[in-house]
Amino acid sequence: MTLDNFAQEQYDNDESTSSVYDSSDNTPMVSITRHKAPPRPANILPKPKWLKAKPATSSNYKSLRSTVRDLGLATVCEEAKCPNIGECWGGGEDSTATATIMIMGDTCTRGCRFCSVKTSRKPPPLDTNEPDKVANAIAKWGLDYVVLTSVDRDDLDDQGSNHFRKVVQKLKQRSESLLVEALTPDFRGELDLVENVATSGLDVYAHNVETVERLQRVVRDRRANYAQSFSVLEHAKKVNPSVLTKTSLMLGLGETDEDIIQTLQDLRNIDVDVVTFGQYLQPTRRHLRVQEYVTPEKFEEWQRVGEDMDFKYVASGPLVRSSYKAGEFFLKNLIKQRETEMKESY
Repeated sequence: MTLDNFAQEQYDNDESTSSVYDSSDNTPMVSITRHKAPPRPANILPKPKWLKAKPATSSNYKSLRSTVRDLGLATVCEEAKCPNIGECWGGGEDSTATATIMIMGDTCTRGCRFCSVKTSRKPPPLDTNEPDKVANAIAKWGLDYVVLTSVDRDDLDDQGSNHFRKVVQKLKQRSESLLVEALTPDFRGELDLVENVATSGLDVYAHNVETVERLQRVVRDRRANYAQSFSVLEHAKKVNPSVLTKTSLMLGLGETDEDIIQTLQDLRNIDVDVVTFGQYLQPTRRHLRVQEYVTPEKFEEWQRVGEDMDFKYVASGPLVRSSYKAGEFFLKNLIKQRETEMKESY
């Protein structure tokens, strides 16, 4: 079965997935009408030289991989075939390793056309010991910033929100100073499930819009959509005003500058704090083809645009991913901002 057939069949068989809720009163919203993306070229574009990633060979990489294997954990770094795994797990020049733990298994109930994570209608059951396993791994690595993400689990009554909450709480019990970022699914727009995670004690609530509004139905599973993702980000900030909200956009899928500007304006309208931009890379032949390799100079331009629109932080580059080098790209900026706010309050 192709990704398209899988996503369409799941959409057709699940009426509840088309609901989008208004964060003000939790009533259904009207779906947004979208247009199809322009046709893709027949030939695959050659990769430019600026997309070379660091090889995964360092001792830090091997040590972190060993811990992941020993504890039976999954990471989005491996499952999504992230090009930065060598640099992030290796730690770069300062040897600070960063990894994104993927909880709730390695098999997703969605079939997005950009993602290489395995798909199934009925993934294996959740591991009830996973919260302790994750806490043990983070303690062993000695991290001060951890990123949690997960597959979609539409097969579960609560879509895994309680499991997500338990993992965050277990991490905070181990270390109150540990900063926790949760990159969550959309929970089909069910805002009580969003609230369950947003009030778990985390520091950053992340949910990826992935692409501009016009390309949503082409890029993402049909159960996901632009309005639904925005309702998630808006509600997380509503129920936890102190949390930082964050999202990510892939470029190179056929979006225009006007599309991106509109998306950024929409994000600022719901007070999203952090946005990242990265180049979409086709993981396998059965996934969407790259329409354009965006130049490093253009990524720098989008960073300036985002900063001028008063996002608290913008990370933009060909190999930047939503959770890429969280400790370096985001944590240092966050600490600096908090120190400034404390000084100004005296």
